[in-house]
Amino acid sequence: MPGPGLSPLQSSLPGAAARFGAHVLANANANANANADADVSGAEAAVGVLPVGFSLPGPASVPAPAAGAVPVGEVPVHVGEGAAAVRQPSPALERILRGPSGLGTASLHLARNEVPAAPPAPRAPVAGRPIPGLYHHPVADPDPARVEEVSRRIKAWALDEVELYPEDWEDEFDGFSVGRYMVACHPDAPTVEHLMLATRLMVAENAVDDCYCEDHGGSPIGLGGRLLLAHTALDPLHTTKEYQPEWAQSLHADAPRRAYRSAMEYFLQQSTPSQADRFRHDMARLHLGYLAEAAWAQTEHVPEVWEYLAMRQFNNFRPCPTITDTVGGYELPADLHALPAMQRVIALAGNATTIVNDLYSYTKELNSPGRHLNLPVVIADREGTSEREAYLKAVEVHNDLMRDFEAEAAALAAACPVPSVLRFLRGVAVWVDGNHYWHQTNTYRYSLPDFW
Repeated sequence: MPGPGLSPLQSSLPGAAARFGAHVLANANANANANADADVSGAEAAVGVLPVGFSLPGPASVPAPAAGAVPVGEVPVHVGEGAAAVRQPSPALERILRGPSGLGTASLHLARNEVPAAPPAPRAPVAGRPIPGLYHHPVADPDPARVEEVSRRIKAWALDEVELYPEDWEDEFDGFSVGRYMVACHPDAPTVEHLMLATRLMVAENAVDDCYCEDHGGSPIGLGGRLLLAHTALDPLHTTKEYQPEWAQSLHADAPRRAYRSAMEYFLQQSTPSQADRFRHDMARLHLGYLAEAAWAQTEHVPEVWEYLAMRQFNNFRPCPTITDTVGGYELPADLHALPAMQRVIALAGNATTIVNDLYSYTKELNSPGRHLNLPVVIADREGTSEREAYLKAVEVHNDLMRDFEAEAAALAAACPVPSVLRFLRGVAVWVDGNHYWHQTNTYRYSLPDFW
């Protein structure tokens, strides 16, 4: 299977200055030249720099700024202060962040400059209907060979290794299309086994959600105890010799715990200690969000819109894009991951992608037993609007989050042009696009309301 090169970026991260773009490019090219003369070990040195000769596009492609927008070339120095106002695309920074992708870009990959570029092949139409007015970036279908192999491996893992589901759940498991999902979200994974790290964790997280919280026997009653015990499969118990065996045996007690335990064991084989600890932290955030939603269900409380969005910042997809470097075979160092600006970018990405789920699963949840909270339902209840008006407003909330994500990511890339930062930002943006692609194309699970 060909090497992944740089992470392909479908998102057009906007708003950075030409002077910063030139500075980033110069530094990246210098790093590339230095790496060519040295025997540098590590995945970051191999894939974290931009290719020599990766030129900036001309100014003709830069659209005129909208009224009130910060003109190209005037990015706020302090990331996070005013970055959300930078909404106009900057082709210079977009191209720096994107890297070469798709057919015909082999000549732009590091150490492969001898092959001339071929014209890109036309994209085949993508299945499913995107939500009208939803701000997103269409992507091509993922590599079918990788999709088939990941799908085969994850089903074997679910059935044979962790006994995740009974036979009558097989159609639902297949309909989830998790192989297509993860290949679309992680096109830069160097091997199928790297893709499997994300795929196992995704399936395990969904098993916990389904079996503990929702469709397959889930209940808000007693959820905290179940989640706590399941979390010890990710963050192991350190206890006395007398009680250690009982805890270890408990990790095989039900399908969610078996899945968490196994998926985490595989993840630890490929991740660094800081990456593993980062993932545990984000999973604790996820479980906290589950508990908040369960508490509201028990008290029949409909939260205010801002309260719902606060819950969704925790009960969301964040654990998935946050491991993009592990799946890519490199590491974003812990101090760079912990930067407030990086944390804001990751949070906005998780929030935007989670509202995508609210919107695409809206009709599915309406047709399910009980009342499911999602953003359109909460807006309609709390703001006294019609279902249609609430849904369309939720689309705008998503769009605002998405544009803020892109503006903040662009500002961070300009302010901190470190190769691992640039690659991580590319990876998160690709994950955002792949997540939308899966929701749009998964017609087995989702259909749109008749609001247009």
